[in-house]
Amino acid sequence: MRARQLIFRVHAIKRMFQRSITIEQVRAVLEQGEVIEDYPDDTPYPSRLLLGWIDQRPLHVVAAYNAEQQQVIIITAYEPEAERWDREFKRRKT
Repeated sequence: MRARQLIFRVHAIKRMFQRSITIEQVRAVLEQGEVIEDYPDDTPYPSRLLLGWIDQRPLHVVAAYNAEQQQVIIITAYEPEAERWDREFKRRKT
């Protein structure tokens, strides 16, 4: 996801701080990560879940895209829990 402006929601900043996730790591996931889920009906903007790897650490980033303003809005970022995701952290366990 490329944009002119990167916006972090307050929730994202709080969670990133709690989880020791940096802005640079989030940027790396946005630039090099893989989209694993799309949420086209999210409002006010469609969003997606991306997976990226920072060293050996998997990270999920949920980001929305405001195409009109060319903004990427970071909703949250977290390290996925192994018991909730498959071995590659790409699919939720049922």
